[in-house]
Amino acid sequence: MTIRTRFAPSPTGFLHIGGARTALFSWAYARRHGGKFILRIEDTDLERSTELSVNAILESMRWLGLDWDEGPFFQMQRLARYKEVAEQLIAAGHAYRCWMTREELELLRQEQTKSNLKPRYDGRWRPERAQAAGLVPPADRPPVIRFRTPEEGEVGWQDLVKGAISFPNRELDDLVLLRADGVPTYNFGVVVDDLDMGITDVIRGDDHVNNTPRQLHIFRVLAGEEKIPRFAHLPMILGADGERLSKRHGAVSVMQYREEGFLPEALVNYLARLGWSHGDAEVFSVKELIGWFDFAHVSRSPAQFNPEKALWMNQQYIRNAEDARLASLLGSFLEAESGPPLEKVVALLKDRANTLQHLAESARMFYRYEEPSAHKLAELVNEKTRPALRMLEAKLAATPA
Repeated sequence: MTIRTRFAPSPTGFLHIGGARTALFSWAYARRHGGKFILRIEDTDLERSTELSVNAILESMRWLGLDWDEGPFFQMQRLARYKEVAEQLIAAGHAYRCWMTREELELLRQEQTKSNLKPRYDGRWRPERAQAAGLVPPADRPPVIRFRTPEEGEVGWQDLVKGAISFPNRELDDLVLLRADGVPTYNFGVVVDDLDMGITDVIRGDDHVNNTPRQLHIFRVLAGEEKIPRFAHLPMILGADGERLSKRHGAVSVMQYREEGFLPEALVNYLARLGWSHGDAEVFSVKELIGWFDFAHVSRSPAQFNPEKALWMNQQYIRNAEDARLASLLGSFLEAESGPPLEKVVALLKDRANTLQHLAESARMFYRYEEPSAHKLAELVNEKTRPALRMLEAKLAATPA
């Protein structure tokens, strides 16, 4: 069996640390097993999805070296396919049309909350219940399509990271598959796509654990047990304060790391260490990562993002990079039209630089003379420096012109 993994970002913003790590682990697993890595853009959030975000995600992945074998595929180009599958489910008795309004659903939830019940859709438009209750489909309101979730038993799977996980079916309601406008919900779209694209392993963040039981039910009725992919839910990434990672922890988009002067292989190395390890290895090549990567060494505990460790990692890569390569990369950070060869300056300074930006700032003095201000000169004259300055003045005065 050929391993087929996918990365399926939503283009509602730039690619950040969490998404980049998911993409990396999916890519590394496929490459380790000689498989295929598929890129899919889940652009069904019409209000927030933008072409700018799509382009930023693609550029970020190219910069990191995460090449894909198929795609990018766009969900909004597959609406006819989702409708086709939804109709098949209705014909087989696994789905049905529902005309419940948002207002009715909100009122139901309020009543359930008052009765100390879990707020959930009550299945009133299941055909047999609607008929028993005398419900008549309104002619002026398009329906959604809901999945008929089993009400007894449980659903579970053997997660490649977390081990055995199961949910009672009574905790799940009849989820919406297709909205009234024909756009699929997340849980339906991903199942149809994963089946059509032959995905064997779904690798994603553990914030998706609660989606998995709903998706498993859809997988089973559409394709049977043998076509259900394996699931690996990666540990959450936290900041130093133990809270979910965000910009306030110093985590920025992948493109901002590039702009600050990170080398892509350094960021890949750091991302790989966020929740995965290979013995005591800290610094390793992409080739080594591919050869080593497995889920047995992915931690079940949350990973912690450390900006200082990321800078340290980048410093190791800058220190070991070829001078010619660093000199060529400094072009976007430094104007060096006249002065010593940039490669020689890089060789002199690179051991102490933790970003290309830092290296450029250190090298700037070799290429730009700045007349010191009177204020700066005054700071140099004090009781400690005055004797030395007088000696220098005397030496200069005695020097032949």
